[in-house]
Amino acid sequence: MKIKSILARPYASIIHKQIRRGMATAVADQHAIFQQLLKTGTKTIFGADHRLQEVKTYSEFSKAVPVRDYEAFKPYIDQIKEGHQNVLWKGKPIYFAKTSGTTSGVKYIPISGDSIHNHINTARNALLCYMVESGNTAFADRKMIFLSGSPVLERIGGIPTGRLSGIVNHFVPRYLRSNQLPSFETNCIEDWEVKLEQIVTETLGQDMSLISGIPPWMQMYFDWLMERSGGEKIKKIFPNLQLIVHGGVNFEPYRARLFDSLGGSVDTIETFPASEGFFAFQDTLDKEGLLLNTNSGIFYEFIPAAEIFHEHPTRLSLAEVKTGENYALIINSNAGLWGYNIGDTVRFVSTDPYRIVVSGRIKHFISAFGEHVIVEEVDQALMEAARACQVQVSEFTVAPRIQVSEGLPYHEWFVEFATAPDDLDAFEQRVDEGLRRKNIYYNDLITGGILQKLKIRPMKKHAFQEYMKAEGKLGGQNKVPRLSNDRRIADQLQAWIA
Repeated sequence: MKIKSILARPYASIIHKQIRRGMATAVADQHAIFQQLLKTGTKTIFGADHRLQEVKTYSEFSKAVPVRDYEAFKPYIDQIKEGHQNVLWKGKPIYFAKTSGTTSGVKYIPISGDSIHNHINTARNALLCYMVESGNTAFADRKMIFLSGSPVLERIGGIPTGRLSGIVNHFVPRYLRSNQLPSFETNCIEDWEVKLEQIVTETLGQDMSLISGIPPWMQMYFDWLMERSGGEKIKKIFPNLQLIVHGGVNFEPYRARLFDSLGGSVDTIETFPASEGFFAFQDTLDKEGLLLNTNSGIFYEFIPAAEIFHEHPTRLSLAEVKTGENYALIINSNAGLWGYNIGDTVRFVSTDPYRIVVSGRIKHFISAFGEHVIVEEVDQALMEAARACQVQVSEFTVAPRIQVSEGLPYHEWFVEFATAPDDLDAFEQRVDEGLRRKNIYYNDLITGGILQKLKIRPMKKHAFQEYMKAEGKLGGQNKVPRLSNDRRIADQLQAWIA
């Protein structure tokens, strides 16, 4: 055992005990954070606009501060970009995290000197909990690769601006720099394919123990490694690979193919980071869900998913949530985000402690006929059918087909298979039956003769990579939307149908 793994063990134990104690004080911690946020918020332009100095209780706060998405929040961001201070939080942000929005174009999410610790410490805590839970600290002595955005930053309104993963790269502790791959120079390459080629060159032959990234781009990295190595599996290339850290999208649709590429056993840790905050992480290897980060500068609110578009939706604090319900996640943070709708839905699988699963995106659903099919339902229906039929799925998306030349409308699934079904019609039927079991409204539309069963369009190899490349979104933190309520993506994908 080497020095880093030796020193990591007692430190991991200390942090792990702190996190375990925090499980019992989650509601009290949330209340304390709420009071701290109000105290600072009263001294800001936002606070003056919403009369936060008069707010004493959460009930009063929910009346004073409406729920907003980025588009509605943007006027305050524009004030910061114009050079104003104390707009959303004290002083000015130390960074803008630059991210792509579906309706707002590029979004600039503020990161304050107070909130940066949420991003850095939570990533650290996920690894430290794994060390304690698994007893494995040896990976800290070997090489680790983080498939991330470029650390090169531009300045917007005088504020350093870049992808969150690139910003976080500047905070990797010095003692881990010698373990980190790829090199800083390679990480700065903007073109994903050029960057990936260089990453493969740099990492082949290294003693790799950990790989972190978004699953589809991790799979692309694996594919290129295997191609360069004459088809060897990843565990053959990196025999000491022990851990995969993933987040950003549901891991399950990618699991079978990733593990087939690995060719051996590897532990996994799921995380729930976003530009707006690091919300949850997998703290144990044997319990469902991710531990909500309840003492890290973020006060959470939860809106029943069915009410998110209501003018006055029900807003719940942590103490009021129930297991099994889908909630839109609303945050108030020490980055200066107030009543901010991040666009994700979560479901609690436990309230002692508070553990969640990410169930989908608010804007990613299909309800062309009132069915309101959500991401969690299509993920599960497809994965259950794939396991039953020994099929591997690389990527997929779904959209409604309303205008048809004959017959009834239907849901059109664009699926890229790594291992295709022997009988597509039978597989299609199994997916449809699975979705009907999970969504009673969809089932009613089928049995009522309003919709016909879904149709699967097999896609060419690398179809979704080519689509993302054409959109200028290849690599990094970019993801293919699972569901669309319109035909924009579906119509563009027609060119890659097999």
